[in-house]
Amino acid sequence: MMVLITYDVNTTTVAGEKRLRKIAKLCRDYGQRVQHSVFECLADPHQIALLKNKLIDVMDKDKDSLRFYYLGSNWKPKIEHIGAKEGYDPEGVIIT
Repeated sequence: MMVLITYDVNTTTVAGEKRLRKIAKLCRDYGQRVQHSVFECLADPHQIALLKNKLIDVMDKDKDSLRFYYLGSNWKPKIEHIGAKEGYDPEGVIIT
C-alpha cells in the first residue's frame, strides 16, 4: 500500500529541531522523500501502523502536525509528476 506522509514541525526551539530530524529519519527509513516534508511510503499495513505510532511518539501534538494520505494498492494512476526532479519507481531497482 502507498501512503503519502506529510509533516509540519515547529522548529522555533532546539527540541523542535530535534523532533524534525527524528521524524525525517523515521520517514526516510520507510519511504522516499519527494518534497522537503513529504514522503511516499510503500509498505504493508502493519509497517505503516508501526511507522505511524513511532511518529506520534516523537511529535509534540500541541505544536506539530502529521498527515497520512492512504493511496492503497492501486496507487500508480493516482500520482502525477510534473517538473524538476524526475520521479522514481518505488517498486523498481534502487542503486546506491
